[in-house]
Amino acid sequence: MQKLKLLPAAALALTLAACDMAPKYVRPALPVPEASPQGAAYAAREGQAIIPADTAWRDFFVDPRLVRVIETALGNNRDLRVALANVEQARARYRVQRADIFPTAAVSGSATYQDSPLAQQGGASGRTDTYAASVGVSAWEIDLFGRVRNLTKAAQEQYFASVENRNAAQTALIAEVANAWLAMAADQERLKIARDLEKAFGQTLDLTRARFAKGVASELEVRQAQTSYDQARSDIATATTLVAQDQNALNLLAGTALPVEDLPAAMPDGDVTLTNLPADLPSTALLRRPDIMAAEHQLLAANADIGAARAAFFPKISLTAAFGTMSLGLSNLFRSGSDYWSVAPAASLPIFDFGRNQGNLRYARASYDAMVATYEKSVQTGFREVADALARRGTMTAQLEAQTSLRDSARVGYRLSEARFRAGVDAFLTTLDSQRTLYNAEQTLLSTRLTRAVNMIELYRAMGGGLQ
Repeated sequence: MQKLKLLPAAALALTLAACDMAPKYVRPALPVPEASPQGAAYAAREGQAIIPADTAWRDFFVDPRLVRVIETALGNNRDLRVALANVEQARARYRVQRADIFPTAAVSGSATYQDSPLAQQGGASGRTDTYAASVGVSAWEIDLFGRVRNLTKAAQEQYFASVENRNAAQTALIAEVANAWLAMAADQERLKIARDLEKAFGQTLDLTRARFAKGVASELEVRQAQTSYDQARSDIATATTLVAQDQNALNLLAGTALPVEDLPAAMPDGDVTLTNLPADLPSTALLRRPDIMAAEHQLLAANADIGAARAAFFPKISLTAAFGTMSLGLSNLFRSGSDYWSVAPAASLPIFDFGRNQGNLRYARASYDAMVATYEKSVQTGFREVADALARRGTMTAQLEAQTSLRDSARVGYRLSEARFRAGVDAFLTTLDSQRTLYNAEQTLLSTRLTRAVNMIELYRAMGGGLQ
């Protein structure tokens, strides 16, 4: 009996000391340059820069309305809930697989009633009642070659990957919500510009009609003024539609109807985010991005699958054991001397499997190669996203300054041409051209401001921010 009690402990010690058939994991070399690109598009950044991965998104976004919208989305977005449910599924699968490492103990009881005619012919009673109760394990695999442990390792890495995928979904959601909020702000501003221009074009149209009635202006000038006025009216209708669609998109991302006070009425005059982001980034910093971390966990899972496939070539040893009591009468079931035990080790070794194990091993190795390529592609994609965002940021200041100067000049030019037209110095075509130039300059400047704000968000996300 004492030997029986030592069996589970000995088997567990053997399992823990078993060999591991999985290849030693070595992280692939990063298939990108060590530092960010350099050149005319990548302007140097002066001053102390924040570390995006260490900067909480609540600190990065400085507009309180936008912060409230993001908080609402993180609590209600359905895609994020799906990602969280996927994490729970992966965790449950890992727990199920991990349970195979340990023996499953079960309590059982049985009763057998037998009446034998042979015993009755000998003069004895033919009735035999047998009762038994036992506790034991059934077909527990002693994992000498690491098959079960590698399957458990693979399930654990899949769970870790699901956690990182959920984190990646959060960073993407934060960026998407912020971009949608800014898009609505820009469309609100675009609507305001269209309304201002409609008013200006309307005044010009009225003046031209009055001059036409006096015989000073031609019908062509009236039609040209009408064309500009109608274009502004059409732009108002388009911008009104865009604002409504932007609000619908924000409500979908937020998972609920957002209050009006959290929605933008125009493009903010100041920055909605911090702007002191770094001008370069070592490639090793990309390893903190959740999508790249998820890809590496998938790679580790594939590496463990190779170990499980290799272990299938070796003997599979299992143990069935029981300890209990047995008697011919229920009243004697737990009396002294009724103890019994049984141990049934078993081993099986594949000899002819017609290439099944070899095929599984080749599949595992091919899956690992695919995961290596996926991991390297994730690193390359992350590097390109950071480089693109840095290139956009490097030229953004000069472009914004140029567009602002262009808009200011167009505004002054329009005022001068309108005054000269009213005084009868210039032809109407000059005023019409200056109106259109101002309109286009206002729209282009607005698009540039939106691009700059979106670029800050994209750079923050690409550098691994948005998890805290």
